[in-house]
Amino acid sequence: MTQHLDRGVWGVVPTPFAGSALDVDADSLAQLAEHYEAVGAVGLTLLGVFGEAASLGIAEKALVLETAAEVTSLPIVAGVTALGTRPAIDEVLAAQAVLGGRLAAVMVQANSASPGVLAAHLEGIHRATGAAIVLQDYPAASGVSVPAAAIADVVRRCPFIAAVKAEAPPTALNIARLSGAAVPVFGGLGGQGLLDELAAGAAGAMTGFSVPEALVATVRAAERGGPEAARAVFAPFLPLVNFEQQPRIALALRKELFRRRGLIADASVRPPAATFPEELAGILQGELAAALGELGRLAATVSTASTASMEGR
Repeated sequence: MTQHLDRGVWGVVPTPFAGSALDVDADSLAQLAEHYEAVGAVGLTLLGVFGEAASLGIAEKALVLETAAEVTSLPIVAGVTALGTRPAIDEVLAAQAVLGGRLAAVMVQANSASPGVLAAHLEGIHRATGAAIVLQDYPAASGVSVPAAAIADVVRRCPFIAAVKAEAPPTALNIARLSGAAVPVFGGLGGQGLLDELAAGAAGAMTGFSVPEALVATVRAAERGGPEAARAVFAPFLPLVNFEQQPRIALALRKELFRRRGLIADASVRPPAATFPEELAGILQGELAAALGELGRLAATVSTASTASMEGR
């Protein structure tokens, strides 16, 4: 039986670049991966859409995987860019060659709305590689819209599926409809629907956000105290989530936010991705300052609660 992904936050890691040639910045990538582990992520997702995988060469993809594996002990999900079965197999084999047992699963986008066609695609990948698969339903990237009932059907047909990443709006509705699918279902989209997704039965979040500490705290609060506890934690961060997820410039915004947090050295993106619009620099700084202030208050609250718990023993 395929081992399902752990509940919690799987950090979707962007690929930092540096210099005029926009080379992969392994030092910044290492620092970012270490930060995700330090704040409580249960795993890392590399080479996804926000990792700009489509712009990376074979050697660069290997470098990204190697770097994260060297500096963290976290399990890794590697994204697969190809929608066709044979090129997807090649990508999976390349990731396995780099990571070996550190590869928890590969993330494969749904390439057809037909359960039979999609299941055959996933079965072909698994048969050739033995890899566990995270089925990603992300029509904004794949161009394919798959009903939740079809996703559930595919999960039943494919026991090697380790999780579903549900990124087809309305995400909370789709997650609710997948709640009986017997695999963990994770939300994405930068955390925009996280509160409703958790209330609908999500196992956590598999996404990127410039303050991943807030994602971790929210998922943990939901596990301890339910939807209201999660809302109390995450609501103050929603303005930054909303700002960061603006269409067409979301990647550039997130990278600039990470740069200003000191987690990467350079916010560059590779064409054809849109670059950071300097006209929004002031707004970005204000949103970041507010979120980091809230993060400080959250940390103080957790520390106080922990101290009180210890003193009460």
